[in-house]
Amino acid sequence: MSATQPVDLHSAAAEQAHEIAVARKDILRIATAGSVDDGKSTLIGRLLYDSKAVFEDQYEAVERASAGGDYVNLALLTDGLRAEREQGITIDVAYRYFATPRRTFILADTPGHVQYTRNMVTGASTADLAIVLVDARKGMLEQSRRHAFLASLLRVPHLVVAVNKMDLVDWSEQTFEAIRDEFTAFAAKLDVPDLTVVPISALHGDNVVRRSEHSPWYEGSSLLHHLEHVHVASDRNLVDVRFPVQYVIRPQSDAHHDYRGYAGTVASGVLRTGDEVQVLPSGLTTTIAGIDGPRGPIDEAFAPMAVTVRLADDLDVSRGDLICRPSNAPHVTQDLDALVSWMTDEPLRPRQRLAVKHTTRSVRAVVKDVQYRLDVNTLHRQPEAGELGLNDIGRVRLRTTQPLFVDEYARNRVTGRFILVDEATNATVGAGMLVPGS
Repeated sequence: MSATQPVDLHSAAAEQAHEIAVARKDILRIATAGSVDDGKSTLIGRLLYDSKAVFEDQYEAVERASAGGDYVNLALLTDGLRAEREQGITIDVAYRYFATPRRTFILADTPGHVQYTRNMVTGASTADLAIVLVDARKGMLEQSRRHAFLASLLRVPHLVVAVNKMDLVDWSEQTFEAIRDEFTAFAAKLDVPDLTVVPISALHGDNVVRRSEHSPWYEGSSLLHHLEHVHVASDRNLVDVRFPVQYVIRPQSDAHHDYRGYAGTVASGVLRTGDEVQVLPSGLTTTIAGIDGPRGPIDEAFAPMAVTVRLADDLDVSRGDLICRPSNAPHVTQDLDALVSWMTDEPLRPRQRLAVKHTTRSVRAVVKDVQYRLDVNTLHRQPEAGELGLNDIGRVRLRTTQPLFVDEYARNRVTGRFILVDEATNATVGAGMLVPGS
């Protein structure tokens, strides 16, 4: 550009805004889990601090609260509840947000205690990647196995084992390899498609954001580098078109009196203008006349975009209906066979009546039977259980009053899951993952 040419500031700003928007699209959802005192809160604090996601005044407040020790207690950045700080443990699921130039991260900080299994299920149900912390001095514990099993049960595609407190075992390569080999052998029994093991010291920051000189024998990348580069786009289901209708848009203004659109979030697959689609439960077919995004018409939409779909024909479509491809429809059924995580004190028993919320559709259901309870430590089935108590996971069969449009959870994590609601209190009492029928 010559010195006499004016600089188009508006164009430059627009280009920068576009680059930021593209960067922000690449979001990685992370669930963390670990036993008590494994240093999970310290690790999250370190990620927040080293990625510049902590304000200076926040850091100074934590520095003062650390009571002048050798190291700043970064765990205080994350253990926000007073009860958590007093006990020195994490007891609630908290979501943290931070970003690097490459990626945006949503991090679910889940408790490690056995009595908070339901919180781990909540945090990991939407995660792309799970980090399980292991104390290098203690090795694999029962909790470590439980968290790995829950991550595989919830079909989290990527699992990272962070072997923490390596500084307390003098960065012993033998200690790290023993834990890595034991975890790899255990993961082989589960359905874990991608396992990575990283030696770290969250307190000192070794191998968290940058490679550490204390582990010359470790040839992998730092934890943050792995989080920035792990490939998650291929994990999304782009084959099965599933669009649950959330809301019917019919503007009342004269200018748009002919407009009728169906708003929702694409669960899976790719929707394109001109595609032939089918609407369930009616089974009627039509084509997509247009797709509107937040900033106007777009040519195609894919998960997890929120869009409004316009259809070529004036069909009777309402909230709870589902748009799919005629040749690739979900199962239409009133019988649900699922692994259920029970989340309340009152047990789940046969003949119990509950409300089921599946995508945008709500129906009533009755529990037909509890086939078995799962021991999440040994992976053994307990068919004699007969009911599920708080934090239990078991296989349950339900019968709904109206059909649902479902896929197996292993194939589609959106249409393969549901929540159970107590109709009397409107409280969420369970979460279910659909499995193949017996």
